Amino acid sequence: IAPVLVGTALAGYAHIFHPLRFLAALIGAIFIQVGTNLSNDYSDARRGADAEDRLGPVRVTAGGLVPPRLVLVATYVSFGVAVLAGVYLIVVAGWQLLLVGAASILAGVLYTGGPRPYGYEGLGELFVFLFFGIVAVAGSFFVEVKHLNWEAFALAVPVGLLAAAILIVNNVRDIDTDRRAGKRTLAVRLGRERTRTLFAATVYVAYLLAPITWLFGPTKPWVLLPWLTLPVAAPVVRAVRNRVDGLSLNQALARTGMLQLAFCTLLSAGLLLSR
Repeated sequence: IAPVLVGTALAGYAHIFHPLRFLAALIGAIFIQVGTNLSNDYSDARRGADAEDRLGPVRVTAGGLVPPRLVLVATYVSFGVAVLAGVYLIVVAGWQLLLVGAASILAGVLYTGGPRPYGYEGLGELFVFLFFGIVAVAGSFFVEVKHLNWEAFALAVPVGLLAAAILIVNNVRDIDTDRRAGKRTLAVRLGRERTRTLFAATVYVAYLLAPITWLFGPTKPWVLLPWLTLPVAAPVVRAVRNRVDGLSLNQALARTGMLQLAFCTLLSAGLLLSR
């Protein structure tokens, strides 16, 4: 939801808004995320990455809550819904979105699926930054205005950083079980302390980059509105730095997601107020 809000708000800054395109982009983004998570759930269980001593919430496949075949069917259905939304956007906004949608779904499947899952090689955060930051924000802007500008990419960077921060918390929590399963996430490669530092840097750099379209572009200081969430960000960073238990890190994970949504909602409001 968060990157779609920002990309659409940037189009709104230019006094362009197509409600049906916004709705289709929102549905497409949500169901690509859902499909990716279901695919990840299925593939991790099949590879043995979700052991009984995992600190995170019980996952449906490994926990035996849903048969693997049904999880796979739900994955196909989720991506199918995203495809239907994408077909409408291709018709109204351009063929380029076919490439965007196909790449997004492929990235979702290959995160933990396929012969060489990139999530097992420490590239998960990079792909999250690209697809839930750069691609999602710029793509949501494109479906409204049918072109791209540098502001779309500038605003996509802090959005992508906060999206990556969500995965960083997840991987800090799972570092021990991932290491035993041979899942070489970025956290496993860097170690716990350096990954905690990376999380803090990722979050705070997002705040530093939020006003870039005001400092070097046409928007107004309203894009500083996301800074109002700094009092929420600081305790989350401290929790990730100081805690190792699953409950605390699960809470930090949820709070990082809420932080991203609050940050992006205020950034979107700032863009609309800059008109």
